[in-house]
Amino acid sequence: MSLLEDICIEKGMRMTDQRRVIARVLSEAEDHPDVEEVYRRASSIDDRISIATVYRTVRLFEDAGILERHDFRDGRSRYEQVSEEHHDHLINLHTGEVVEFRNEQIEQLQERIARELGFKLVDHRLELYAVPLPDGES
Repeated sequence: MSLLEDICIEKGMRMTDQRRVIARVLSEAEDHPDVEEVYRRASSIDDRISIATVYRTVRLFEDAGILERHDFRDGRSRYEQVSEEHHDHLINLHTGEVVEFRNEQIEQLQERIARELGFKLVDHRLELYAVPLPDGES
């Protein structure tokens, strides 16, 4: 059983065979798939899964706080499992690749800025949009 399936069961969700397949696909994803990609992967495992089932299941998982939705300016919502460990994203505008990273200096700077403005930072999301450097540049 996948981690996502375990979380769904812990939250008391009824897990149909199709939901299990979708949860497994999302758990195994090393990228940030959109619904169409989740459907493609899930339907290759169980061809009875419809795109509507994927949409409903993804929404259910998102509403339950199991999945996080991202809109990386490419016109489609992409998903990843909610993580205990904070990370930020760098999006390659040429390929759409999403690189996850964590930088302690950025984290400290954000905390400092919030404090200087009279706030306590409780959450944030950082997305960097970039293009590859030309050969020889760094």
